Amino acid sequence: MNIRSLAKNSRNLVVDEFFVPELCQSEALLSMVLLAELLVLVLVLAEPMGAGFDWMRLALTSLFVQWIVLLSAALLCRLRPLLARLRPALAGGLCCLLVVLLTLGCTAVAGHYGLGSAGRPGEEGNLYLRHALISLIMSALLLRYFYLQSQWRRQEQAELRARIESLQARIRPHFLFNSLNSIASLVTFDPAKAEQAVLDLSDLFRASLAKPGSLVTWSEELELARRYLSIEHYRLGDRLQLQWEVEDVPEDLPIPQLTLQPLLENALIYGIAPRVEGGLVRIEASYQEGVFSLCVSNPYEERDEPYRSRGTQQALGNIDARLTALFGPHASLSVERRDGRHYSCLRYPCARLTQEARAI
Repeated sequence: MNIRSLAKNSRNLVVDEFFVPELCQSEALLSMVLLAELLVLVLVLAEPMGAGFDWMRLALTSLFVQWIVLLSAALLCRLRPLLARLRPALAGGLCCLLVVLLTLGCTAVAGHYGLGSAGRPGEEGNLYLRHALISLIMSALLLRYFYLQSQWRRQEQAELRARIESLQARIRPHFLFNSLNSIASLVTFDPAKAEQAVLDLSDLFRASLAKPGSLVTWSEELELARRYLSIEHYRLGDRLQLQWEVEDVPEDLPIPQLTLQPLLENALIYGIAPRVEGGLVRIEASYQEGVFSLCVSNPYEERDEPYRSRGTQQALGNIDARLTALFGPHASLSVERRDGRHYSCLRYPCARLTQEARAI
């Protein structure tokens, strides 16, 4: 069963990376119809004009060209999984050949019913050649545009992955450094807890390194954060109080890896550790109408504000950069202080993991 799933995923990946887009989709089909109508206007205006504009000629030519466009889009959409397995040059050549054959077939049908200039005697050969050349040139130009667009999209995605991995690499050493400091504080007075903390850290990093790069599920990110908090709890003890309000979030919702943990780390270092009495860290998350929201809050005092700003800058900057890279300009990260608490909140629009991760 696993082999079948891997094979199916591999085939889907090949089809998704094929340079010819899904022409059955409404946006692509509308673009092709509009471009075809512009071609019709060019063809009609290029012919000698009489006293008035020949609206009938425009209507018949538009019907003829749109017929070819719609049939070509339907056929290429149907054959796309097969064409995706071929080399790009061969696949492009076959696409052009199919469009030319459809054009010749539509020309023959138009000639049979005497539509437009197709019925003029003695010009059938020139008409077929003219239509074949026009369809070949236009389809070749359009396929070339699709190919360049596909290459540009691949390069953009590769740069995005490299940027995310670079940001991820900056977080992990910082995270490891602070976790080891927490464990070191346990070694002298409680070796048993220190040993358990090392095991927790080992499990945490195993989970973190299992999927390097972009997105993980909310359940995985939550487990990662809980393991980190278990390590910090050995050091802070009862001074650390937690309040979780995350029940409404789907487990498979996508989130950039190591997003919640740095927010918790800042809350503990600058909101709990400096206070003798400790404090409450509240984690609130919700998912409504396709938008995910996450807030981590902790107590703060005005005298700690300059120190806090310097300490949180790098972590919040990394999170903000990754959110923008993965979810676009609608993603946001905000920091707010009110009623004696510091709030770090993020929100971004997303689908479930199986849909969103395909775009990365």
